[in-house]
Amino acid sequence: MSRFLLLAACLLLAAPAWAADTINVYTAWPESLSQPIFKAYTAQTGVQINFIRLSTGELVARATAEKNNPRADVIWGAPGDGFAAAKAAGILEPYKAASWGKIAPELKDPEGYYTAVSKNTLLFMSNAKLLKEKGLKAPTSWNDLLDPAYKGQIQTADARTSGTALTRILSIYYAFGKDEAKTLDYQKKLHANVQVYTKSGGGCTIPAAMGQAMVCIAHMPDAIEAKKKGYDMVTTFPREGVAAVIEAVALVKGAKNREAATKFIDWTFTKDMQDLLDKNEVYMLPTLPEGSVNPTVQALMKEAKLLAVDLDWVGKNRKRLVDLWVNEVIKD
Repeated sequence: MSRFLLLAACLLLAAPAWAADTINVYTAWPESLSQPIFKAYTAQTGVQINFIRLSTGELVARATAEKNNPRADVIWGAPGDGFAAAKAAGILEPYKAASWGKIAPELKDPEGYYTAVSKNTLLFMSNAKLLKEKGLKAPTSWNDLLDPAYKGQIQTADARTSGTALTRILSIYYAFGKDEAKTLDYQKKLHANVQVYTKSGGGCTIPAAMGQAMVCIAHMPDAIEAKKKGYDMVTTFPREGVAAVIEAVALVKGAKNREAATKFIDWTFTKDMQDLLDKNEVYMLPTLPEGSVNPTVQALMKEAKLLAVDLDWVGKNRKRLVDLWVNEVIKD
């Protein structure tokens, strides 16, 4: 009996050490982008990262539902609007990484609730063959997408599940001078040309690449990846502008593995990690000034007119904007 008690005591003492060597992460990044980074951290530290990939809307909804008993320690890799909504929902704890001061003010929450891991943006990705067959030039304006020639030829994300979709809505809102009436009217007209609303932001990439749709409104990494795979795609930006996108990280309030989680966030803002964005061809720009930059990404970003986004406003209005899209645009 004494040996049994001794064994039980040893197991009990060992349990907290095991928990501290594990971090639970929610991410909106595809596994192909996030897993190599998580594996690199495990290789360096021995800390295991358990992650679940969800679209931004699902991620925020799940973390909010778990508010009183959080299962995630960190939210890593999702658009800034999702973090703004998470902050508004009270599910984040402020945390400033060791190198927080090096990150530009527009790339982080001033109170430290979230900080940008990378910079991203939205673009139009068009199938070159279909454009040629229709005698069309690639769209270079939001208004170009309203051309009847694009009817049933546009795929883009569903705002009920995707952060990319909210970036689209915000891009239109800011491009139209923050006029909600004009934004809503435009979205109704665009809806008439949409073939499918995809669950995730990158869901339209392969259909457009395969010729099942002419235009996909997607984030930059999806378009670059498609071109890298050999698909004949044309990438353009609307001249009115697109919302400036940050992909961020945050500590979950009440995280069960808080110490390990904060160390992981600290590592996120080291040169070693920021260089992985380029090394692993994530196709986003690093936020740490000394991070290595992919020249293709840098050149493409220079073509975009980036519109500053008030993420505090977005956090407070995200649900209303999505509900408006559902009830007034798609009327589902």
